[in-house]
Amino acid sequence: MKFLLPLATLLISSSAQAQDWPIFRGPSGDGHVSAKNLPTEWSKTKNIAWYVKPPGKGWSSPILVGGKLYFTAAVVEDGKEEDPKANRSLHTLCLRAADGKTLWDSLVFKQDGAKAPESIHSKNSHASPTPVFHEGKLYVHFGHQGTACLSLDGKTLWENRSLWYHPQHGGGSTPIIVDDLLVFTCDGREEQYVAALKIADGSLAWKFTRPTNARSKFSFCTPECITVNGQKMIITPGADIVNALDPATGKEIWHCNYEGYSIVPKPVFGNGLVYIATSFDTPDVLAIKPDGHGDVTETHVAWQVPMKNRPPCTPSMILDGTNLFWVSDGGLASCVDAMTGETIWCERVGKSFSASPILSEGKLYFLDEAGLCTIVEAKREFKVLAENQLEGERTLASVAVTEGTMFLRTETGLYCIKAP
Repeated sequence: MKFLLPLATLLISSSAQAQDWPIFRGPSGDGHVSAKNLPTEWSKTKNIAWYVKPPGKGWSSPILVGGKLYFTAAVVEDGKEEDPKANRSLHTLCLRAADGKTLWDSLVFKQDGAKAPESIHSKNSHASPTPVFHEGKLYVHFGHQGTACLSLDGKTLWENRSLWYHPQHGGGSTPIIVDDLLVFTCDGREEQYVAALKIADGSLAWKFTRPTNARSKFSFCTPECITVNGQKMIITPGADIVNALDPATGKEIWHCNYEGYSIVPKPVFGNGLVYIATSFDTPDVLAIKPDGHGDVTETHVAWQVPMKNRPPCTPSMILDGTNLFWVSDGGLASCVDAMTGETIWCERVGKSFSASPILSEGKLYFLDEAGLCTIVEAKREFKVLAENQLEGERTLASVAVTEGTMFLRTETGLYCIKAP
């Protein structure tokens, strides 16, 4: 048993059922799946319970609460989809998980094309952050375009559009709930900071300006909240630096320097270590002891895995005991000893990757950008259990799951995949 547990495990509302998927990367925020009997075989003609094509586009992952799916999408109002400066409406949708029927579609914000990024990365969208469910409310975030709290029937309870910043390639960081705060990163082109909004009314609780001298300063990382020796801290990687912040005040507890920008993988925590990936241009994985203060760069890095071991730039990692699993953007999956950083195996499981893997009943699900999902045993001996292909479907969003069922969002629609 790990002596330190992710705080996210404790933050899920008691109203969320065991089979729900209420936040990015699942109930514990780390890709671990409590639901059982997930499908291991599917195609466009096999084990598909339903498929729907909601309006608009977006790479936010769906979440599942009480038999209902929630996700966001951006709909072009005038102009062309490929034009980042087109006027768009930013929506939140609710679908019935049983059959994919749209229960409501709420307009949250109008996006003025004049205030949109000059360009957006081909692997990003205008609706990439995943919604967050907490205590009967839904929190949706559209990066520099704003944040809102919705009721579960789609009514806007509050909104905050005051934290505008100049993004690079669009938005990406999904918020997390910490106590009575909604926390997210705003690492833009010129300005980089972490913000906390009060979940009661959306007002700003604190703002931490990230100190960085990185050559490229933008990032997209979803933070993690952990508890170390009774102290909560928010772990928030950015360009060339990871900061641990006091959630009550936003003040820094410690920081660690490295080289890397455009950080995407969410941190994971266990074995008394925080594991982060430094993303572009030459990704490393660092294991950091989180009990320090101030600059811990020279004192608290337990180990570091260099680029030649194929760390991820985009997908988040999965920790299972003393095994740390990841997949590189180029399709090489690895099992690493979480205590030493020693590579146990490194094998190809697909081509290009953005989605984060999940772990269910000893099986790892790796979903690549071309719709290929490779299922591998989560052991120190590499073994492929199954490969499943959705032909012609671009897949960048991470999946959501419940008992015997997987919800997979593609560029054009949403699949419900059921075990036979």
